[in-house]
Amino acid sequence: MSDKKKAILIIDDQPLFRERLSQLINHQPDMQVREEAQSVEQAIPLIRYTWSDLAIVNTTLEGSNGLTLIKNIKALSIGTPFMVLSPHDDPLYAERTLRAGATGYITKHQPASEFLFAIRRVLAGEVYLSENLRSLFVKRIASAGLKRGGREVDRLAARELDVLKLSGRGRTTREIAEVLQLSTATVGTYRARIKEKMKFRNTEEFHHFATRWVLQWK
Repeated sequence: MSDKKKAILIIDDQPLFRERLSQLINHQPDMQVREEAQSVEQAIPLIRYTWSDLAIVNTTLEGSNGLTLIKNIKALSIGTPFMVLSPHDDPLYAERTLRAGATGYITKHQPASEFLFAIRRVLAGEVYLSENLRSLFVKRIASAGLKRGGREVDRLAARELDVLKLSGRGRTTREIAEVLQLSTATVGTYRARIKEKMKFRNTEEFHHFATRWVLQWK
């Protein structure tokens, strides 16, 4: 690898996506993919023992998730910057990512040109968020929010947040299970945890809040 090229590590559990992203990066004159990993277990030794100028990590990984990886690496005082790939164009997910220690957040539906712009932005030591997400952040900060819409939602785990969002979009338990590749019983468990954390009195109150919460961020 040329000394002038920035070394990139891709951490994603989808081989086809890794291949396409690697091809995109390797065609650039100023960067090149050095290593690839599909799980936290594979990624940690690569980050610890081989230098990368940037680690690009998916929010969902084989057996774990990207935020767990970032927190573990930051706890080791390793200074590798992270840019997170996510299917969620939602300010709450982006906020959690930045709090975990990432300096970039981009959704997978962005065009190739935006991916490259985001990578170069983070490599330059800056924070990257899409224009849409920046606008939603402003809206999130400025809004008085819904009753129970603030810190209690922030306390939900990632999968609980997924279930809340899909419930607010009118998905049934079976449909949510199919989308998230979970059993219906597991979806029911997540709903029960949400109700407990947010102190909903019944299922009707849960669905009413979920619907209003989703509409707030459209």
